[in-house]
Amino acid sequence: MKADPNASAAGEPKSRPSPRPLEGIRIVEAGQLIAGPFAGCMLAYFGAELIKIESTAGDPLRRWRTLDAGTSLWWRSISRNKKCITLNLRSPEGCEIARSLILRSDVLLENFRPGTMEKWGLGPERFEKDHPDLIYARVSGYGQSGPMAHKPGFASVCEGFGGFRHINGFPGQPPVRPNLSLGDTLAGLHAVIGVLLALTNRRRSGESSGSGDAARQAASGQVVDVAIYESIYNVLESMVPEYDAAGIVRGPSGSTLTGIVPTNTYPCSDGKFVIIGGNGDSIYKRLMRAAGRKDLAEDPRLADNAGRVRHQEEVDSAIEEWTRSLGVEEVVEALERAQVPVGPIHSIADLMAEPHCQARGLFERVDIGDRSLQIPAILPKLERSPGATLWPGPEIGSHNREVYLDLLGMDEESLARLQDEGIV
Repeated sequence: MKADPNASAAGEPKSRPSPRPLEGIRIVEAGQLIAGPFAGCMLAYFGAELIKIESTAGDPLRRWRTLDAGTSLWWRSISRNKKCITLNLRSPEGCEIARSLILRSDVLLENFRPGTMEKWGLGPERFEKDHPDLIYARVSGYGQSGPMAHKPGFASVCEGFGGFRHINGFPGQPPVRPNLSLGDTLAGLHAVIGVLLALTNRRRSGESSGSGDAARQAASGQVVDVAIYESIYNVLESMVPEYDAAGIVRGPSGSTLTGIVPTNTYPCSDGKFVIIGGNGDSIYKRLMRAAGRKDLAEDPRLADNAGRVRHQEEVDSAIEEWTRSLGVEEVVEALERAQVPVGPIHSIADLMAEPHCQARGLFERVDIGDRSLQIPAILPKLERSPGATLWPGPEIGSHNREVYLDLLGMDEESLARLQDEGIV
């Protein structure tokens, strides 16, 4: 069965269905793999009608990672709620069909290398006259301008260029990659923010312009330019002013956080690890008392963070000595009683078994053939207008007839010809 979009966090049905916030917005997604499609996934989850253009071979992500009957399980999640059509954008007629579809839409979302859409005759300038309200969202490695704009940029490379890989790892060792495409996902989130801001600006422009032809001319679409490396750069906290004012180049710090003590990962007697965030003067005292180290709790050298930073090894060693004597659940229980931020390190198996995650509705079930599959809910949670998964990532070309015949008004003969010629 599908997840109930009208259920509360506790699973109780609401009194009546609520419209999703982006209902009435049509988006064309012309992209592949992760960054653009993740943005599309979020927008479709919250109500946008999203039409995804794929080549006749399909998005390569359909064949990534773990496959089920030849289709990626990831595809079922990231392409939920999308109307998937096939269209050969390398053919002139295919590009004209795409243009016709875009002219009927509010947003175009693409993540090809800069210049690709222009090469196909689908760049922003093609729509300035006929569709001035179009929001044209672009996701690329290095942005649409600048000397590196033309370069291909996957998340792995852009995470390094944007500064993240420099601080991720242990001092003196090679930089570490997290086992997921963080840069792509962050870029997708930035694209969602950009689209929502542009939609808000467009609505405000229309409201302030009255009605009729003058209003349509004044209402404004715009280009949303998202770079993967800049999405990484956007989360670098205080690093720019610290370098500019003090010449500080923050480096990798392993499992700790530079300049904050104690906040670390500590081993337990059962071979598991626990994360403890004792980085607050009163929290630190409660932590050390819970660990049986009243002497360090009251030590004037450690009364503030600056002192604890100077004596970090002593503080961390004392905490580790205590955690090594207990299992992870015992450490968590003791520190929760002391009101110290603490938690285990969960695998995905742990998360899916975690009662709190289940109570918060983090997993949804969709039907794949004759069986069900759990996929992650899309966040954030909205009280009055929640998102919902209506269907999983569909088979290739599943919505060709709906889009080409019903929306674009083609006849059966024309669609058959396009299929025979490899355009659809």
